Amino acid sequence: MTPAALSVPFAGPFALGTFSAPDQAPFPGLVIPQGRVLNLRPALDEPALTTRGLFEHWDERLPRLHSLAAAATGTTGATGGDWQPLGALTVHAPVQPRQVLQCGANYRRHVIDLEVAHRAPDDPRTVEQARAEIAAVMDRRAAEDLPYVFIGLPSAITGPYDDVELPGWAEQPDWELELAVVIGRPAYRVPAAEALDHVAGYTIANDLTDRATVFRRDMKAIGTDWLRSKNAPGFTPLGPWIVPAESIADPGDLRVTLKLNGDTMQDESTKDMIFGVARLVSYASQAARLLPGDLVLTGSPAGNGLHWGRLLRDGDVMDGTITGLGAQRTRTVAEATR
Repeated sequence: MTPAALSVPFAGPFALGTFSAPDQAPFPGLVIPQGRVLNLRPALDEPALTTRGLFEHWDERLPRLHSLAAAATGTTGATGGDWQPLGALTVHAPVQPRQVLQCGANYRRHVIDLEVAHRAPDDPRTVEQARAEIAAVMDRRAAEDLPYVFIGLPSAITGPYDDVELPGWAEQPDWELELAVVIGRPAYRVPAAEALDHVAGYTIANDLTDRATVFRRDMKAIGTDWLRSKNAPGFTPLGPWIVPAESIADPGDLRVTLKLNGDTMQDESTKDMIFGVARLVSYASQAARLLPGDLVLTGSPAGNGLHWGRLLRDGDVMDGTITGLGAQRTRTVAEATR
């Protein structure tokens, strides 16, 4: 599925992505709100440039990208040179990162809903009492504890309009729409106060999860099995674009919305995050050296399939949007029907 036009606009004068024309290799592109895409290889005179490569020297590239976008939207319009209509191109995942770091249990209402739903049958508390007590725990966690971050595989990434294959072994495939942070400057042991200086931009990720394999059944003491539950090929639809951080006024105040076959399932503000972007990037950088183009996924809000009692199945269509970042649409295809 490739959009014929920018049906959901992005913030700012331009965004970045990876595109291809029919029978041609993918290229890094600059997309403008008018629905035109500039091939950045000839524009920057770098024949081997990739989208990830743009972030290697982000501080130097950004002014040049602004100039290209400004020239395109002037009185002459973006009609010549290497500009192409978006509708004639395939939109791929906007970047291929070296590392993907994912945050779990990071939305307050989501965690409260899960804890209340899974409380013991003999729990004497009312739902209201349970919610109040768990909410207090979440508030203490935000003030005193650390984020929960684990590692994903770049091989799980697919395009924002690609079909997603549901493996035959996945018993409870679920959606998790998330704000994804794209690293610009390398980050290692950076304080939270400086972490946003290392963020180049933001994009959309749908971190699909097979709920049935999140926890090991054979050895419960091991705990979670993120390899199997989250990293099947195509389990991380990404994009469509990367919007520069300067175009997003406040990543802590964006609306995250996922619709399944037209019905709204997730609709929450990033205000509900327990740990904001700066704290997540800072925490991840304490253990790992974050590199340009790497992704930090910030967790998913309430409204997953497990909550609704409706998991993904063959032929479902997921529409995901985040304020200022555009929209993605993916269709699930059961392995047996391909």
